[in-house]
This record gives sequence, C-alpha cells and structure tokens, in this order.
Amino acid sequence: MTLPIKVGPSTVTMNRDDRVLVCQADGRIESDSEEGFFARDTRFVSGWELLVNGRQPVLLNSSPVQFYSARFEFTNDAMIDPAGPIDSQCLSIRLDRTVSGGINADLEITNFARREVALTIEIAISSDFADIFDVRSGALVRRGSLNSRWVRSRAELRSAYEHRDFKRELIVDIDKADSHPQFANGRLTFVARIPPKGQWHTCLRWLPLTGSLRRPATLPCHALTDERNAGERAPARLPTVALVTPNRSVSRAWDQAVQDMEALKLEDPAVERGVFIPAAGVPWYVTLFGRDSLVVSMQCISGYPEFASGALRRLSQLQATGDDPERDMEPGKIPHEIRHGELAQLNILPFQPYYGTHDATSLFVIVLSYLYHWSGNEELVRRYLPNVEAAMRWIDTSGDRDRDGLQEYKTRSKHGFYNQGWKDAGDAIQHANGSLAPLPIALIELQGYVYDAKLRLADIYDLLDRPEDAARLRRQANRLFEIVNDRLWWEAEGTYYLGLDGAKKPIKTVASNPGHLLASGIVPVERARRVVRRLLADDMWSGWGVRTLSSDHVAYNPFSYHTGSVWPHDNGLIAGGFARYGYRKEAARVARGIFDAAERFQANRVPELFSGLRRGVGGFPVQYLGANVPQAWAAGAIIRLIAILAGIHGRTDGDGSRIYVDPDLPDWLPSLTISNLRAGRGSMTLRLEDGKVDVSANTSGYEVVAAAAPRSLPTLGENRPRSGGGRRGK
Repeated sequence: MTLPIKVGPSTVTMNRDDRVLVCQADGRIESDSEEGFFARDTRFVSGWELLVNGRQPVLLNSSPVQFYSARFEFTNDAMIDPAGPIDSQCLSIRLDRTVSGGINADLEITNFARREVALTIEIAISSDFADIFDVRSGALVRRGSLNSRWVRSRAELRSAYEHRDFKRELIVDIDKADSHPQFANGRLTFVARIPPKGQWHTCLRWLPLTGSLRRPATLPCHALTDERNAGERAPARLPTVALVTPNRSVSRAWDQAVQDMEALKLEDPAVERGVFIPAAGVPWYVTLFGRDSLVVSMQCISGYPEFASGALRRLSQLQATGDDPERDMEPGKIPHEIRHGELAQLNILPFQPYYGTHDATSLFVIVLSYLYHWSGNEELVRRYLPNVEAAMRWIDTSGDRDRDGLQEYKTRSKHGFYNQGWKDAGDAIQHANGSLAPLPIALIELQGYVYDAKLRLADIYDLLDRPEDAARLRRQANRLFEIVNDRLWWEAEGTYYLGLDGAKKPIKTVASNPGHLLASGIVPVERARRVVRRLLADDMWSGWGVRTLSSDHVAYNPFSYHTGSVWPHDNGLIAGGFARYGYRKEAARVARGIFDAAERFQANRVPELFSGLRRGVGGFPVQYLGANVPQAWAAGAIIRLIAILAGIHGRTDGDGSRIYVDPDLPDWLPSLTISNLRAGRGSMTLRLEDGKVDVSANTSGYEVVAAAAPRSLPTLGENRPRSGGGRRGK
C-alpha cells in the first residue's frame, strides 16, 4: 500500500475540447491565481465565490466525477436569519459543474433544520478576458475595454471585451431559479425561504462567445443527477483498447491513461467536425501542437489511429507555404503551436500559428508511415505525398542551414524559442561548464528523426513505383548515418554528444537525447550496448526513469523542466530504442520504473514530468510544480510501454498486412490480454503468456505473426543502412 502523491496545487480541473475550468477545491476562483474558466485561450471567468447569509459555506468534499464534471458538497456554519439562529450543519449545499460548449452549474440547497430558513444567496462572478499567456506568466495587462450589464428581462449578466478586432463576450444565464435573481455590486443575489426538508435550486450557465459570437450549447440542468440526461451528458467516445493483466498497478495505470486520452481528445468544429487531435495537456496546452500531436500519434497508433489521422489532416492544412521570420515560418515546415487568444489574434505574439520547432517536420513524415502500416490504406499515402515531399524539401534546405549534412535550428523571431527540439526550455542545451550552447544548434536526436524519415519516405516511393527517388533518399540516409557516427560519437563516454553548437563544437553533455537515436535505428549495433549502459548509469538512472540530464552535470537540478527531471514520454522513446536493438530486459527496467511511479501518483496517473531525485527505500516520485495533468504524451507513454513489452509492430508491404507480436514479458507482468487492438478495417484480441500468442476476434484483415518484425539494422562494419532492406513498420 502506497500513499497517492498529489501533483500540483489542490485544485479541481475539468475540461472538454478547448474549454477548461480550474478552480479551488471549494469551487472558488481567484483572479490573481492561475485559475479560471478558459475557452480558446481566453479566461472568461476570473473570479467566483459563493456566500450564504454573508458566509462562505463549509466544504465537506469535492471531486471530479468525469473529466468534464465535478461535484462540491458543503454545509453551513452557525448563522442567523430574521427568525433567529440557524444551527451549523443543518443545510446541504451542493454545487455540480459540467463542461461542454460552456459551463452548466447546478446549485441546490436542502434544509434539514426543523424550521423554515431564510437565506440570502450571493454569487460573486467576474471576467477579465485575460490571454492565457498573461495568466500563466502572472502579468495581467488590460489592453482593451470591458463592459458589463444586467439584462433583467432575460435574467442574464453580459460582459463584453473589445480590443481592435478581438471581441469576446460572456453570458451568465440564470435558468430555472426557484427565486427571482437580482444583480448589484458584482454579485448575483437570490432570497430563498426553504421549509424543513425543502429544497431550493438554480441553474446557471456560463456561455463564452468567441469568434462567431454564437451561444454555445451546455449540458442540461441536473446533468449529474437526472438519469434521463445520461446519454446527453457524455461526449461520444472513441473505440478503446482494453488491457487485462494480473498486475493491478499496470492495469490501473493503463485504465487511467485511456481515460486521459479521452479527456484530451480535441475536436475543433470551427475547422472540421469528426477530426480529432490530442490536446497536448491540461490546463495550459489545450490546443494543437505539432510535435506533441505527432509523438502521441506514434505512441498510440494501435489504440487511437484517429489521432494520427487528425494530426496529419490538421497539420497538413497548416503546413507553411510562405516565409515569415517573426513566426519562424519557412515553406514546407510543420507548425509548433497555434493559439486563438488576444495576443495571437492581434499578432502581439506569433502564434497564428508559430513554426518554431525543428522536429515536427520529420515526425510528420514518420507518422504517415506509421498510419499506412497500421491501416493498410494506400490512399492515405497518395493524399499526403505532396505534404511529405514539401516537408522533405524543408529538411534538405532550411533544416540544414549551412549545408553540412546535419540538421540545425536557430530562431529568427524576436519572440521565438531559443531551443527548438523537444527540450525547448531556454536553458535545456548547455555545454559541460553550464554555458548555453550558441545557435544554431545541431541537436543529436534531430539527426535520427531525419534518418528515419528519409528511409520511410524511400519505402513510400517503393510503394508508388518510384525506385530512383527511393534510391536517392537511401543514399542521403547513408550519408547522414556516416556523418552522425563520425562527428557526433563521444568515445570517452560511450554515447553521443548532445549536439554541435553554432561554432560546430561538440556539446559534451551527457543527456537522455541519444536514447532517441536508438529508436530511429541510426546507431550501429556495436555502439548500441554502450549507449544503453550509459543511459542506465547511476548519474542518469533515477530509479523511476532516465533523467533528462546527468546528475554529475554542473547544471543538474532534479526540480528543473529539462535539466534533471524525468519525463515519461522520453523514457518510452528510450525503452523503444532499447527493445529495437534487442535489449528487452533493459527496456523492461525502464518500463518498470515508470509503472512504479504511476502506482504512487494519485489515480495511477503519470504527469507530464516529475523530479529526478534518486529513488530510495521508502521514497516516492516527487512532483514537478506546474506539470500538466493530464498530459497527452505522458498518458501515451503508458500505452507505448505495453506495446514495447509485447513486441507489437504493424507492417504493410507488397506481401500484405501483418501484426507482428514478439512478447518478452518480465516476471512482474506475467500475462496480458489486449482487447480491441485496432488495425486495418477492424480490431483483434491478443492474449500473451509464457511467450505464446493467442488471437481471437480478428476482424482487422491483418495476419497476426508470432515473431519479431523484420528489421534492417546497420552494423559498424557496414557503416551504413542497407539500401535494399525490407520496408519499415511500427
């Protein structure tokens, strides 16, 4: 039995699509905090408080019910009304909130006193319409005009904000109130007389009006208590992959990861209905991110192919066709992030969208390959071929800034990100002495992503009967293989340099990044063992996972974002690289660390990241303040780790479509049953135990092969990948 570790402040968070509510455990919202009701990157409600006869109710319990709903249970302190004293704890005060297009809030008070009580119920509510970037930074700036008015005839409070072309409005609509509402001094007021055993109720709807200024739909009143609303209140679910195993810690972590993926499912009807992407994380990253959506697409390809389809569709629509230095935009580049708030819409910040990420463009090519191998749909390849070819042109031109054969990044924007790999904090890439590596930086894992992308696009050209283009890309991959292993191998440490700085000097820093090289296959087999050992050495291995930075480095800080913390998604990629080169026990060790951490976190949910402190007897993983929970590629890491332990790979080639299953389950995970594993036209159920694979209910059209997927790994002696190897699957 372990105590659950809470991550973050004691708040209640709910979300649905791009609507997010963050409030205190008692439902209050304070304007000088990071709380509020957010929609499309604007805070529509910045303050909220409930008073009954001038007193705050006494919180008994509160809890999320689903990711989009929560309940708050209160009672009362001793108070008085015109008839005299009201005893404490004789009122039941319940607040239910649900999130849909807006917020629906049911407030219900039940009187358990022996006499009628007279109550003055006040709800203070305020709106600052602050941009999400301002809220997170704690630097609130009022740039436009704000007006509020009470529409008595409709029982509506309307607050409007306007700054040039940016307009937002909040309507607080009082519905089905058991007494007449009034508004004064920033508070809605109700006077209620409640007989013994009687109830008083009102329903308030918070309706955010964004670009279209149309009233959004909310869930109905009594959404959590009226069974007739059961089908109406729940969002449509994507098909779910289920896991059964005797290891309850693993199964609970899996179930929570599946719930998190549902919570992070983002549909933008303003763009296109029925297209889903994973929101990066709650509460700060509920939008489309290039890198995050593509990484999650790879992690969850067998469970949520809709995410890969949605990511390709949305990112292809936003792929750059022009050049804009302020947005780090160049033709063919895949965006980093798009925002819809005031700062983005008015071009105060360059997020319409912003393109300051290097890796998303390579990952876009890789994800198309993933989706083809798991769907068997050749039409997808033809549909997105112009986009992946444009992406490859960017890789070969702007991606390689000085034409030395390596990928480099350097921001051109005055608001741009200094670092543009997945470790994008400003201090993430440092030399051994702690000095920042000057731009442009040739980060190590970027080379592996491009290597993988080129070989996968070569396979696509084979599929399309374009052998000359396929051969050209394999020659380029061969050349990149040689450059990386000649210039970036760090013999003294048995790993790869973190990269080359702007002066082409090696960045002699031991970090987790070379683990991504293993996943790409660019590491010669003779060197793989040394890389694996280096990543699991005491200065890198915390006991809960591989650290982002060696604890021996001068800049190591276990509580930092990228210089000593542990990221579950980083460890998932590393474990996949270990398994790719045959180090299955080492991969299982990494997986065990992450699952052990999940067991100790509240709800068996792994956060975005956690501290890199060393694991000790009686210890537990320590939170990172500000981690997003839930977060998509943290949840995706759980799903990916199971696929790694099960040895599951999908592959489509000229001979047909197959799912290869090569389990090497550790002692702590003796068996697995995976239901609704999705591929091709349907799904299948797999049971894995004692190295055996049993298949049932296979409607996918894929053959299941109980063997390792064929791979083509270069050796140091060859010093290059095979130019005529089989097609690569995942």
